[in-house]
Amino acid sequence: MFDYYSTPEGFKEANGYIIDGIWYPRVTKIVSIKAKPALYRFYAEQESFKASQKITEQSAAEGTLVHEAAEAILLGQNPEVDETIKPAIKAFRKFIETKNIQTSPEYVERQIFHHGHRYAGTIDVMALIDGKFGVLDIKTSQGIYRDYNLQTAAYMAALKDQFQHLQTRWILKIDQIQRCLKCGATRRTKGGREKISFWRKNGGFSKEKMKVCEHDWSEVEGDIEFQEFPYWQNDFEAFLGAKRLWEWENEVWLKKVGYL
Repeated sequence: MFDYYSTPEGFKEANGYIIDGIWYPRVTKIVSIKAKPALYRFYAEQESFKASQKITEQSAAEGTLVHEAAEAILLGQNPEVDETIKPAIKAFRKFIETKNIQTSPEYVERQIFHHGHRYAGTIDVMALIDGKFGVLDIKTSQGIYRDYNLQTAAYMAALKDQFQHLQTRWILKIDQIQRCLKCGATRRTKGGREKISFWRKNGGFSKEKMKVCEHDWSEVEGDIEFQEFPYWQNDFEAFLGAKRLWEWENEVWLKKVGYL
C-alpha cells in the first residue's frame, strides 16, 4: 500500500519498464494514485496491517493462477489447473463456449508503450470477440469497478495507431463464490478472507432476513461477469489527469531518474 525507495534504480524497477533503453512508468502504478475507498475499508477491517498484507498476497497469488490458466486456455492449451481455482476455470471454459474468441501468442501478455505520453504497460489479451478486435482485460476481483477503465483506456490509446482496426475493450471478471441455498446470499473466501454479500440482483429476499439466516452454503462455483466499454476517450483524459498527479506525487524520484 505504501512504497518507499532507497535508490533511483529501486524506484525505476518498482514503477516501470525499460523499453529500447528508455524508462517508462507503468500504467498500473499510475492509476494506483486514485483513491480507493473500498480498499481502505478492507485495511480498516483487518486486525493488523500484517494480516491485511497476508490476505492481499494470497489473493494476488490466486489471481495469478487464474490469469495464467485462462490465458493458456485462450491459446488452445489444456493447462493443469490448481484445485483452489477449478470452479473459476470451469466457469470460464463454459463462458468461452458461448463466445467466439480468437487470439494468438503475440497478443497475450503483450508489453505496450505510448511514446508521446511516456507510459508503458502489459495487456492481458488482444482478441477478436464476436467479430470485434479489442483489448481484453482479465480481473479476479469481486466486481467490475470503474477504475479499470482508466487502465484499459491507456492501453487503447497506446495501441490505436499500431492497430488501426482496434475497435473496443472488454473487462472479464473471473471469480468464485458460494451461494446460500436458503436466502441467496453469497460467500467469497479469496485470499483466505470470508466476505458475505447480502445483495441480490433480482431481489426476492430482504437484506434483514439474509443477515439472520443460518446459511446453508453451496459448493464453490465460478462467477463470471463480462462487460464491453467501447468508448474510451474520456477515460483516457481521466488517466492523463491521474498520470499528472502521480508525477507530482513522485516528482523528486522522477527528476532523479531523468524522467522530469
